Amino acid sequence: MTTLIQFNIPVATGDEIRNLKKSIADGKFSGDGGYTKKCNSWLENHCEVNKALLTTSCTHALEMAAILIDTKPGDEIIMPSYTFVSSANPFVLRGAKIVFVDIRPDTMNMDETKVEDAITKKTKAIVPVHYAGVACEMDTIMSIANKYNLFVIEDAAQGLMSTYKGRSLGSIGHIGCLSFHETKNYQCGEGGAILLNDKSFNSRAEIIREKGTNRSQFIRGMVDKYRWVDIGSSYLPSELNAAFLYAQFKSAHQVNKKRLSLWNEYSEQLSEVSQVDLQYIPTGIMHNAHMFYIKLKDINERQRMIEHLKAYKIQSVFHYIPLHESKKCSKYNHFHGKDKFTTKESERLLRLPMYYDLEISDVKYICNKVRGFFND
Repeated sequence: MTTLIQFNIPVATGDEIRNLKKSIADGKFSGDGGYTKKCNSWLENHCEVNKALLTTSCTHALEMAAILIDTKPGDEIIMPSYTFVSSANPFVLRGAKIVFVDIRPDTMNMDETKVEDAITKKTKAIVPVHYAGVACEMDTIMSIANKYNLFVIEDAAQGLMSTYKGRSLGSIGHIGCLSFHETKNYQCGEGGAILLNDKSFNSRAEIIREKGTNRSQFIRGMVDKYRWVDIGSSYLPSELNAAFLYAQFKSAHQVNKKRLSLWNEYSEQLSEVSQVDLQYIPTGIMHNAHMFYIKLKDINERQRMIEHLKAYKIQSVFHYIPLHESKKCSKYNHFHGKDKFTTKESERLLRLPMYYDLEISDVKYICNKVRGFFND
C-alpha cells in the first residue's frame, strides 16, 4: 500500500456545509441560536437527560461541573490517573486535591472496587472516565456515591452513542460531560456539552455558562435586565460550530453503524493472535467503537510494533501518560493505594487507525501487518 493510513481523520458527513450556509444566511454567528437549540434538544432526547447545554469543549463542561458542585480548596475528587489532564484540571483550578485510584486491566476504567477505600471526610465527588466509550461499572459507583452523599460527574468525552445497561453514558451520574473535539466520533473541531440529570442545577448552569449573568432569563422575559449574579465564564460555542455539529447528530446512527463494523472486523481478524490482548466489552454494555486498541507485552514491544506498522505506512499511537507520573503537578494529587495496573497497562496499549472513512479493506491490511510482526 502506497497511501498512508492515518490514525484519525475527522468525520464529515457532507451536510455540514449546508447548515453552515444557512447559519451565515440567517446572520447568526454567536452562541445559542437555532442550531445550538437543535443540538441541545437532540442530546436531551437521545441521552434522555433533564437538560443539555452545548459548551466550547468537554474541558469547559467539566469546569462548569466543578463550579456547580461548589468545589472548594481542600475538597478531594476521586478519579483514575489514566485519563486526559482535562479530567483533573477543572477541579484543581477550584483548589481541590485529586485522589487517583487504580484501573481495571480489562477495560482501562477506574476500578470500582478501589473507590470506597479512597473516600475521606474531604471527598466531594467521584469522576468515572468512560475510556474508549466503554462504560465504567456505574451501579457500584452510584451506590458508593449515594452511601457517602457524593456527587458523580461522568467524564463521557468519548462516550456518545454508548450505553450502560440501556442508559446513555453521561445520563447516570449527577452531571455528564461530552466532547466534540475533532478526534471524537462526532465533532465540530472544538466543542462539548454538559448533561444535567439533577434539575436543581438547571438555572445556575445557564448563569455560569453565560459569564455569570442571568442573560438567558432576560431573553425569556423572566427579568427586566440581565446582571452579574454569579461566577462563570464564556462557555457557549459559536453558532457555526453548532451548525456543523447538528449535521453530525443527524447522521449519528449511520456513523455509529460504520464504526462498529470496522471495530468488529478488527476484533475478528485479530482474535487468534495470541501475542496480543484485545479490548474487553463487559456484559450489558454497548460501546461506540471510539477506538480499537491492542495490548503488547511491554513498552519496548509496543515501540517496535509502532515502527513496524510505520514501515507499512500505518499510523498507530499510544495514549495517556498516567497523570500521577507528572512530577511538576504532584502537589495537586496523590495516588491512593498501589499502582498495580495503571502504569503497566498504559505502557502496553497501542491504538490502531479508527475513523468513519476507514474501509474494511484497510482494516484487513492493518491486521495482516500486525500478524506479520509476530511472524517475521
